[in-house]
Amino acid sequence: MAIPLLHLSSPFLYSSPTQKRFLLHQCPHQHHHNNNNNKNALPNIPSSSFRNGSSSTPPETECPVPLDQQPINEFQNLSTSFPFSWASGDIVEYCSRLFVTGASFALLIALPVAWFGTVGPKNEPLKPVLAALSSGIFVASLAVVRMYLGWAYVGNRLLSATVEYEETGWYDGQIWVKSAEVLARDRLLGSFSVKPVLSRLKYTLVTLAASLFVCVVLFINIEGGQKGSYVPSDEAGGRAIPGVYNDDSARSFEPDAFCGEPAPPES
Repeated sequence: MAIPLLHLSSPFLYSSPTQKRFLLHQCPHQHHHNNNNNKNALPNIPSSSFRNGSSSTPPETECPVPLDQQPINEFQNLSTSFPFSWASGDIVEYCSRLFVTGASFALLIALPVAWFGTVGPKNEPLKPVLAALSSGIFVASLAVVRMYLGWAYVGNRLLSATVEYEETGWYDGQIWVKSAEVLARDRLLGSFSVKPVLSRLKYTLVTLAASLFVCVVLFINIEGGQKGSYVPSDEAGGRAIPGVYNDDSARSFEPDAFCGEPAPPES
């Protein structure tokens, strides 16, 4: 009777697929604990594991990455921080905030500096206005670039199969390979939550760059038009032009300075 008893108590008795699944999904420390107590007993797994085919323990509990460095937590912090939350909000609110940022800088800082820093702004009002407008667009572009870099960083960590993290500092960097559940969740979040934000930021950068290019072209055309308006005295029939040196006009105002010099022949 000893042989049948040993046969009944053998662990190979549990050879059904469901029981094998339990043995595969139990944690190593739990398996060691069960072997010490009763080598022939099955692990105590909730009934929900039978239906799902996996352990009920959330995958985050086995993740060695600190909480503040996990991609899911970085995404949540980025979605609520300033100014990164602008990009994930409503499109009207996003555009209005960018407009207020650029307009505030242009009116409060750039326009006074351009107006009082140029000579004769009343005669050429378009130049300081264009300079202030270009400065406002440039500041808005910097804000969009900053948001794009932050969202791109979090998106890459969500879509990547590995996570680089630091345990205590920069000198002890580690790499953790995501489990299947974590990778599926992170890639779903990155595809449907981060990629649309990055697309919006790209279109915004293209629009701001085109606007800045138009402002620069207008500014160059104004400069070229003002330089071309000064006609030399010979082409203007010998008439004196204000702001341009002319020997005839200087001789009429200061004849003593030209004593002894013959007057130029009249054509």
